[in-house]
Amino acid sequence: MTDPSSTGGVVLVGCGRLGSAVLEGWLATAAVAPGDLIILTPSEKPSAEAARGRGARINPPSKALSGARALVLAVKPAKWREALGPVLATLSPDTTIVSVMAGVMAGDIAALTGRPVARVMPTTGVAQARGVAALWSADIEARETARGLFGAIADIVDLESEDLMDAATAVAGSAPAFIHAFVQALARAGQAQGLSAEAAQRLARGALRSAGAGAETGEPLDALIARVASPGGTTRAGLDAIEATGDLDRAAEAAVEAAVQRARTISG
Repeated sequence: MTDPSSTGGVVLVGCGRLGSAVLEGWLATAAVAPGDLIILTPSEKPSAEAARGRGARINPPSKALSGARALVLAVKPAKWREALGPVLATLSPDTTIVSVMAGVMAGDIAALTGRPVARVMPTTGVAQARGVAALWSADIEARETARGLFGAIADIVDLESEDLMDAATAVAGSAPAFIHAFVQALARAGQAQGLSAEAAQRLARGALRSAGAGAETGEPLDALIARVASPGGTTRAGLDAIEATGDLDRAAEAAVEAAVQRARTISG
């Protein structure tokens, strides 16, 4: 099988928040050579312009897509049919469709395109080549094509079933915002205890960086917690307070459940 990430012909459709993050990761790592990229976007985007400066083509004539080995679909879920319709006639029958959209089933994309489909749900950390991405495909070659495109910019987590993709979206794709919201709440709590807004935010952000550094060691989460929470110490007191109310678990469950339910209805 030819690896599109090394031989060219990769089309990126959509350059919004997630599409731009993917593009930035590719540019930073050379996972996809800029000269092999075609970007289709209805409006000017800084990341697309940066790629153009390094040799990517932006909105070229449709015949340029005929040699594409992979098309990464990164548009809003409700717009995917509208985005794919105009380009299908020019794509090779062997082009793999890689969707990074929440809530759109691979079977629906395959039915419209008649082409192999892989689904990937990355976090925006792919922009710094530090993302995580859930991956599923019923087609082995499509799965490996997607792995070739995203393996350099994300930790790939293979899913056993497409039914798990919505949960993966909630736990990873949406979760950075949940975590940032918790850090923001910590900063507000610090202000309530007398810290200035600037000091509270800097300290809370620093704590987030420290937690991220710990997570990258690969140690179990229980072990990471135990490294900070000494028996009888301040951290243990705070954790005991959280556990006593159950509010953190309830908030996490509510956030994941709401994100999963939204993913199931978002494709329009």
